[in-house]
Amino acid sequence: MTKPPKSPLRQGLQRRGFGLTLLIVEFGVLSSFLFSLALYIFGTVQTVRTLWDALPRIGQNDVTKELVVAAIEQTDLVLVATALLIISVGLQALFVQRLDNLPGWLHIRTFDDLKTKLMGIVVVALVVEFFKDAIKWDGTSSILTLGLALAAVILAVAAYTFVQARYSSEKGGDEKSGPDEE
Repeated sequence: MTKPPKSPLRQGLQRRGFGLTLLIVEFGVLSSFLFSLALYIFGTVQTVRTLWDALPRIGQNDVTKELVVAAIEQTDLVLVATALLIISVGLQALFVQRLDNLPGWLHIRTFDDLKTKLMGIVVVALVVEFFKDAIKWDGTSSILTLGLALAAVILAVAAYTFVQARYSSEKGGDEKSGPDEE
């Protein structure tokens, strides 16, 4: 038994409802992009300011350590900005329209692709944060606890990634869920 065709009115309402969903996603795309842009600009301004302030003190013992810590903090900021940019591009590609002229590593075809890229950035950001704390370490507190907590998070992310990859390969692994897929 075949289903009767949907009425044109019902089809129109469904299309408009999905169009509203796309508009909501565009707000997420825009907000992630704006935060990313703001963090890139802030990082650049902060870098110039830090270097400018350090110039008169070049040659003093503490300046090099301060610059190393500032560089690591700037790296962490850039990683967060990059994660937000990847979220923006990924949501755009998954829900609205695939973007052209992107490097191959940034093509996002499924939600799992987006999660995997973000998990990688989160792990690197955690390592950078630990590295910053290790450089600042004054020997009075236990850095081992922080290192073990970081290792536990990285291990959990690695286990999740391994299980996810195995599940995807068992399922066929080549599912496509983004728009404009051929």
